[in-house]
Amino acid sequence: MSSIKAPFRTASRVEDVRYEIRGALARRARELEQQGHDILHLNIGNPGAFGLRTPETMRRAVVRNLKYSEAYGPQTGIFPAREAVAMQFQSRGLTETRYDQVMIGNGVSELVDLVLRSLLEPGEEVLIPAPDYPLWTAAVVLNGGRARHYPCPAENGFLPDIDRIRQLITPKTRALVVINPNNPTGAVYPESVLRELADLAAEHDLIIFSDEIYDSICYDEARFVPMAPLAEKTLCVSFGGLSKVYRACGWRVGWAVFTGALDRADDYRLAVEKLAALRLSANVPGQWAVQTALGGYQSIADLVAPGGRLHDSRQAVIEACRKSRFLDLVAPMGAMYAFPSVRPDVMPDFDDHRFAAELLEHKHILIVPGSSFNIPDRHHFRITLLPEAEDLAAAFGRIDELLEELAETPERLQTARSA
Repeated sequence: MSSIKAPFRTASRVEDVRYEIRGALARRARELEQQGHDILHLNIGNPGAFGLRTPETMRRAVVRNLKYSEAYGPQTGIFPAREAVAMQFQSRGLTETRYDQVMIGNGVSELVDLVLRSLLEPGEEVLIPAPDYPLWTAAVVLNGGRARHYPCPAENGFLPDIDRIRQLITPKTRALVVINPNNPTGAVYPESVLRELADLAAEHDLIIFSDEIYDSICYDEARFVPMAPLAEKTLCVSFGGLSKVYRACGWRVGWAVFTGALDRADDYRLAVEKLAALRLSANVPGQWAVQTALGGYQSIADLVAPGGRLHDSRQAVIEACRKSRFLDLVAPMGAMYAFPSVRPDVMPDFDDHRFAAELLEHKHILIVPGSSFNIPDRHHFRITLLPEAEDLAAAFGRIDELLEELAETPERLQTARSA
């Protein structure tokens, strides 16, 4: 009789979760690094990994308050942090915003899970943009819901198709997710589009989840418009944090702000707070930097202005795609990513996953296949704009080299397909 036991069973819902930003390709990149290869990581928006430091004033705020950080904090966050976020919303026109409408979490990621877990019954639906940031889809699935992806096509500048969203709404639809400025595409939504989204949500009594983590990262003429002032006829939950604008990813400090139809949201807000209490409190030391961050000098403006690090890196990508006979690009107007596509007329059999694997193995560049962001089109890929401009220009030179090689020897992609 065999003594071999079957592998431990994993939860079936995890099989439906995709997060390829840190998936198989990233694991292969670590293996190559252990073999001595230098890998350019263009897969993730991690400012500290590219030398973009958290402002000194924020670091000092944390150090000064370490002695007040050794006990658990309130499950909703410390008062100075919540009050600072409330004041930011007051400055955006929501003059009645109070600190108790703000919840601090371990990054936006944790708060996304909490608000969805408090909302969804099995099979209920959430409208999510496609391309999306895959955390949103994963969190819906893990909390028993169904993600319905609404198209934001490249030919429309990656802006939402309002009519298509309307067609997706069913009696089971509970919420509408908006990601602005957008990850992965870099689209920045104009006020007219945001108003249409707000009106559609109010018409169908949907909660709006507005992911605004890149709110101050806009380029050229693009301007960020917050959703909350436009969505006063329904409940709006807006998300922000220190990770991107303030280059403090590792501190894990995010916030959610509840605005709009608060008179109908008491039970829901208490449910979110109850779940927050189960993890006791968010990271306390980092919360002491929120007031300093929001009230101090906004150094991100220097990075996105002409001559700034992010602006110049973006320009390098735009120029590289313009010169390439293979690549198209809708210029990113916000966030810290670009979402190029390979021209179907030049490479009709292009496959984003196979290309990403070839690029990693032979050019030692790690990117994210575009279909990882829940779109059927397999001609896109995402890169971050965080490296220096010259490094990105060199990387796109290697990308074009590989595309030339694959155009001449398409059987390489066939080999990758069979592998």
